[in-house]
Amino acid sequence: MQKAKIHILSTRPLDNSLLEEASKKGIAIEVLSFIETIPIDTIEVQQEIEQAMLQSSTVVFTSMNAIEAIAAQLEDQQPEWQIYTMGATSQQLVKEYFGEDKLAGTASSAAELAELIAEESGTDEVIFFCGDQRRDELPDSLRSNNIEVHEIEVYHTIEVPHKIRKHYDGVLFFSPSAVRSFFSVNKADAQTTLFAIGETTAKEIRKFTKNKIIVSEEPGKENLVREMIDFFSTPE
Repeated sequence: MQKAKIHILSTRPLDNSLLEEASKKGIAIEVLSFIETIPIDTIEVQQEIEQAMLQSSTVVFTSMNAIEAIAAQLEDQQPEWQIYTMGATSQQLVKEYFGEDKLAGTASSAAELAELIAEESGTDEVIFFCGDQRRDELPDSLRSNNIEVHEIEVYHTIEVPHKIRKHYDGVLFFSPSAVRSFFSVNKADAQTTLFAIGETTAKEIRKFTKNKIIVSEEPGKENLVREMIDFFSTPE
């Protein structure tokens, strides 16, 4: 295994397999979470989830946190859902918790996912399990296609800032909220390259710095990590 010559900060946890993949390329990734997610377990939300589980519905997830929050409520139930989601990790979680037959479709962006649902699902209503800081793009796109969106917030996002006292060659950002948390107490070194999981996250980064930003071409934390590995492995 190569001695690390590139040092990266990831603002959210990563699978050990990704850390090892980077390490083999001489890239050391240190993980420090800048946000925490807390499931919403009020009686009202639990009742909404239980009611949704009794319905044959088209369901949308755009985050792993929402999937895991619902999976924790499943017990032995397997709802009759058609599930649409984004990203390789979310897709894998849907298969793991709900079964491969429940996965109706995936896309690489919220706009593409909304278009897919409008074209393929044949429904005029969806249930969108989301967090309290969810983005507008998906529900707005669905509503513009005359699809009613029933939103159920199932987790809170809390910023957890940490002061960074060393230089990193790159920083990985997976959400706008993590960007805000990071820059609330830090500035990026001029030589540090910043990596964003999508254009919305990149847009948030641009509010705080003029550093070089690399935007992942596909959703999913695996793709962002591999984009970073490719960036530092390619000779300039």
